[in-house]
Amino acid sequence: MEAVCPNNRHRIDGNFTSSVNLDLALVHYPVYNKHKQVVGSAVTNLDIHDIARACRTFGVDNFYVVTPFGDQQELVEKIVSHWQTGHGAFYNIDRQEALTTVSLCGDLDSLYNRLVRGGTKPFVLATCASPGRESLTFLQVREKFAQYERILLLFGTAWGLTEEIISGADAVLSPIKGRGNYNHLSVRSAVAIILERLLGEGD
Repeated sequence: MEAVCPNNRHRIDGNFTSSVNLDLALVHYPVYNKHKQVVGSAVTNLDIHDIARACRTFGVDNFYVVTPFGDQQELVEKIVSHWQTGHGAFYNIDRQEALTTVSLCGDLDSLYNRLVRGGTKPFVLATCASPGRESLTFLQVREKFAQYERILLLFGTAWGLTEEIISGADAVLSPIKGRGNYNHLSVRSAVAIILERLLGEGD
């Protein structure tokens, strides 16, 4: 089963939020380990919860968890169903709402095909923490929203997306820059920072 939750427009106080035409995918295979080997990473409970909450906060249409591994897919289904129809649905209604954004997909090719609408593919934007490659600024990506382009934003787990995925994307987003040489944000933190910069309404 690929879809954990149906795609939907989200409600706040009975009203639909405005769509930003943005989907987000968290890729667990293929990604790199610290030795630059291609591996599959494990799904984590915290990633699903925290990224879903960030997606819901900033109006992302769908949050896709991409993994081909059956046991990991079962884990995603178990986590989401707990908060959608199990005890969690009554315990924390805000968490239930956040997890309505979550869907499951076996691989990126299937996801790309799923997102074709009217013969048009989404604009695929990869993220990468390493500097030194040609990339789009946050302002340039914001301008793409104004052009009504549907964007699929890719994040990698472990040590990041493989070069194959990055080279197959339409563009790469400029990396987050902190102070000094330390550059090891969790993917949950990176997602929240990037969504705020792209979709936040602050100054």
